[in-house]
Amino acid sequence: MAEGRLASMVRNGAAVLVKACAFLITLSCVLWNLDLPTRLRIAVLTEQYLSLVLGMSICIVFLNLSWRRQRDGGISVLDLGCALLGLSTLGYAAFAYAGLLNEIAFRPPVLTFIGTVVTLLVLEGVRRSSGWSLFMIVAVFIAYALMAHLVPGPLVGRNLSLVQLVQYVGFDPSAVFGTPLKVGAEIVILFVFFGTLLFLAGGGEFFTDLSLAATGRTRGGAAKIAVVASALFGSISGSAVSNVVTTGVISIPLMRRGGYTAVDAGAIESVASTGGQLAPPIMGAAAFLMAEFLDIPYMAVAAAAIVPAALYYFSVFVQVDLMAARDRIAVVDQDIPRLTHVLWRGWHLLIPFVLLLYALFGMNSEPEDAALMSAVSIVVVGFLRPYGGHRLTLGKLRDAFIDTGTSMVELVLIVAAAGFVIGILNITGLGFALTLLLVDIVGGNLVPILLLSAGICIVLGMGMPTSGVYVLLAALVGPAIVSAGVDPIAAHLFLLYFGMMSMITPPIALAAFAAAAISKADAMATGLAAVRIGWASFVIPFIFVGTPALLLKGTPADMIADLVEAMIGIFAMSVAVVGFFDRKLGMLARVGLAALGAATLPLALAHPAWGTVNLVCAATVAALLGYRLLVGRAPVSA
Repeated sequence: MAEGRLASMVRNGAAVLVKACAFLITLSCVLWNLDLPTRLRIAVLTEQYLSLVLGMSICIVFLNLSWRRQRDGGISVLDLGCALLGLSTLGYAAFAYAGLLNEIAFRPPVLTFIGTVVTLLVLEGVRRSSGWSLFMIVAVFIAYALMAHLVPGPLVGRNLSLVQLVQYVGFDPSAVFGTPLKVGAEIVILFVFFGTLLFLAGGGEFFTDLSLAATGRTRGGAAKIAVVASALFGSISGSAVSNVVTTGVISIPLMRRGGYTAVDAGAIESVASTGGQLAPPIMGAAAFLMAEFLDIPYMAVAAAAIVPAALYYFSVFVQVDLMAARDRIAVVDQDIPRLTHVLWRGWHLLIPFVLLLYALFGMNSEPEDAALMSAVSIVVVGFLRPYGGHRLTLGKLRDAFIDTGTSMVELVLIVAAAGFVIGILNITGLGFALTLLLVDIVGGNLVPILLLSAGICIVLGMGMPTSGVYVLLAALVGPAIVSAGVDPIAAHLFLLYFGMMSMITPPIALAAFAAAAISKADAMATGLAAVRIGWASFVIPFIFVGTPALLLKGTPADMIADLVEAMIGIFAMSVAVVGFFDRKLGMLARVGLAALGAATLPLALAHPAWGTVNLVCAATVAALLGYRLLVGRAPVSA
């Protein structure tokens, strides 16, 4: 009896501690971005703030997830001990950071203790929250760092002792407290907070209603609702899996009732949700990391991503429309609200978006400042005006702080582990050596470097969140692509696209598997269908790497010409993939149309005469499909 009461007290205490840490993670981020320490004339180093956030994140993950990665699986003495050890150690590091930093050259034992605790607990926290993939990758880099001086050939590195290594990766501002953790703790938390507040104020229902009103009356409207809603949700959440489970519970049953198969419904939702990480203005956490890596304004990244994201969703939209025509899928079988009615009820929820865009592009504000202003505007309009019965209250505002902090734990641990890798690349010299090795292997030829990088992205991304994949690849192969002559933004967007595609690429396709769990379809079949529907995402990166106009770099004439050619080519290839236009197409027609479509894409990486080929093939495709529209029995509708 006494043991039962004690266990209950421990569980209740742990739950309170988790909520307190989650609340404080978000609150500390808000106060940090309001520059409260400076206003109070208190000198606080960035690393002190990052140490607190990391300590609270470690505490949460050990109290929320058991050794077997199960939630609510009970809290063991070891879990509780690790949670308190991480919180107290990093709390002390935050308090004494300035003094410890001055002593780092003398390698005091306290730094060895802090570095060891941080390294071990972050690794175990990553394993519990993200799985074995990232854990094994980071473990391999740590093993390399200890044996780098023994590695033969060009990848040989400096000789490091275990004490030197743990002190560096677990404490140094260039490792665990480096750029990835800084971006996650200072910027991404605020955007997640923005999205959480918006959902609690009725934004989720508003987006669904808006999508339903805009596309519900068209052919294949159920799938188009999923595409539009997932693009809107994804541009806020930046997480493919959370996007699937948020919008999929509505859109997947809707698609099933409309006539889409369980496999196609899950695939459409996973592809649409994954693309949200590419959709400005918010995109995913990796976009903010990209801006820091390239040392450019976030607005430049968002602007460059506009056209590629539009082409991605254009391809998906065309395919779901043609699939509806091919399979004779009817319009949505429920009451569809009028667009004007939805906007009248929810116009106030557009104010935060307008403010966010104005702050980012009109005022040239820092992303964290823009997110904070937009979050404040949601609080104001959410308290004043409800949508669909959803109104912000003080209780919901408290929940938003807690939910944001809890949802950020996985990302905080991922970027901390990524800091380990970046630190090891720097201290061993592996980063420079790896770039030279990759360039030597492919002889500086751009196409092989891109193909090799794409393959590495997909393989490393299996089972890992996009942000983790991007950070690793930006450090490992990003310099090699840039050294081959690719524009830095194009090179990093290339890595982001292929890192993102691991979400829908079997054998480990997290977004597709999450959608399959909702649709009750075979997970592997859903993943393969997602690759088929999301085929354009494997082609678009090769287009914009060699065609700067698609990243809004160049003359307006070049931008328009390349965009038109890309849209015609993607449309033709989408028709070939679905196998339907005005009627079902035979295999020969599909192969021919796919070849014409591929030849229409503006691939500047090809022969200089490719531009002429583009124009001829674009005109041919337009003529063929235009003729079919005029004489076909069932013309394509928008």
